[in-house]
This record gives sequence, C-alpha cells and structure tokens, in this order.
Amino acid sequence: MSTARRIENSILTILTIVGAALWIFPLYWAFVTSIRSEDRVVSEQAGLIPDEFNLASYIDVLFNTRLLNWYMNSIVTSVIITVVVIVSGMMCAYALSQMRFPGRRLLYGVVLASFMVPTQALVVTQFILMNSLGFINTWAGIILPQLIVPVVIIVYKQFFDAVPKEMREAVVLDGGGEYTLLFKVYLPLNWGITTALAIITFIMAWNQFLWPFLVVTTEDMMTIPVGITQVNDAFGVFYARLMSVALLGAMPVALAYLVFQRRVTEAVMISSGVKG
Repeated sequence: MSTARRIENSILTILTIVGAALWIFPLYWAFVTSIRSEDRVVSEQAGLIPDEFNLASYIDVLFNTRLLNWYMNSIVTSVIITVVVIVSGMMCAYALSQMRFPGRRLLYGVVLASFMVPTQALVVTQFILMNSLGFINTWAGIILPQLIVPVVIIVYKQFFDAVPKEMREAVVLDGGGEYTLLFKVYLPLNWGITTALAIITFIMAWNQFLWPFLVVTTEDMMTIPVGITQVNDAFGVFYARLMSVALLGAMPVALAYLVFQRRVTEAVMISSGVKG
C-alpha cells in the first residue's frame, strides 16, 4: 500500500471516529444527566464524566407516571400498523404486478402520485374524519391514518415484477391459485424484504409524534413520544427525569435497531432508492 493511500485511509478513519463521537455525544450526555440528582444536574460542578450513579429519576418515572400505559399504547399501535401495512401492501402489490384488471395502471399511478402529497397536508381532514367517527382518544384513531405507506407497495411490486413468469405458470399448471402463489411461493422468496420493511415500519410508527399528539388528549391513551411531553409538563423542567423517560422510551427502538441493523439498513436503502 502506497504512502498516499495510507494517509488517505488514516484521514478517513479519523473523520469517521470524530463523526461517530459527535453523533453519540447527545446520547451519552442524556445518560449521564439521567443518573444524576436534579441538584447535581444544574450545579456548576457537573462535568462530562459521571460523578454519581443515582437511579431516583428512573424510579420516579416508572412509578409516578403512566410510562407502562404509554409503552402498551405504543406497542399495540405500532404492531398493528406494521402487520396491516405489510400484509395489505404485499397483497396490493401482488395484484398490481401479477393480476390483470380494469384500472390497474390508474391505481398504480395513484399510488405513485401519493408521494407528492405530504402527510402534514392531510392532518386537518384526517382529524375531522376521526372525530366524526368517534375515534378521538382511541387506538383506532391513532392507527387508521398511519396505514397508508405507498413505499411498501412499490417495493413489493418491484420484487414481484422480477420473479420469473415460468415459476407462476408452473404453480398454475399444478392447480395453485392466487393464494398459493402469494403466500406459499412469492412470500417465502422475499422474507428478507418483508423483514426489512416490517422493522422500518415499526420504528416509524413507534417514533410518530404529530398525529398521536393531535388525536389523543387523555394521558392514559398517549404513546411514548407524546407521553414524554407530559412528564415535562407534570414535573416542570427536571432534566434528570426528562432524560430518563426519553431513554426508556427510545430503548425498544434502539434494541430493535441493534438486533436487526443489517435489515434496517437494507430497508432504508430500498426506500431511498424508490423515493429517488
């Protein structure tokens, strides 16, 4: 390896380490803050190095807030959104890719055109609709507007289009119908894509803030991102408590990302490629 190449690699390594340090520092500071007493957090002696290990803020958040309620709401809504989005998106994509029916091209054009409509533009009409249906402060009100994820349909359709037609013809000759084709042939072939899309959909649903914040007004129906704001309102500006609930709220998503890091990266690349 030439000297110039070694210098280039060294510079890239240093830049990568610096970038990683800058990215992780807010998380580190949040953790350090969460394990200090409130008095210590705002004192002039508080430094970058942890100087105490105080779990009072975590205990306070766990037993004096509705954190477990918020966890339940987030888990239930995120899981339902993920399952419905993946199943419906896969079935819709299969129909658009493998079946011939009037209006198929028009329907796919509508799916593609939906990318041009920002979700924030639909908030008012969605809220009026959910209010008319009586879904305010319900799981249904949180879930229904989040079931429209066009990128899932487009990614699945691209995969189904790439499957050799001979495979479909062989299954049809053996007497297999559309159900057999989709769930016993096509689905096993794309478990990797399905897993990646499911993980990224779950993370997006878990982190959703704007819509749950608007459609939920009672504390017992809030999700984790919305509930964090209530901890601040209930206790005032107590930084240790706020950082504790923020870290506890982010923990499931962080663990999911660490376990399925490769799949999440694949899903982000797929989504970016489609949107681009």
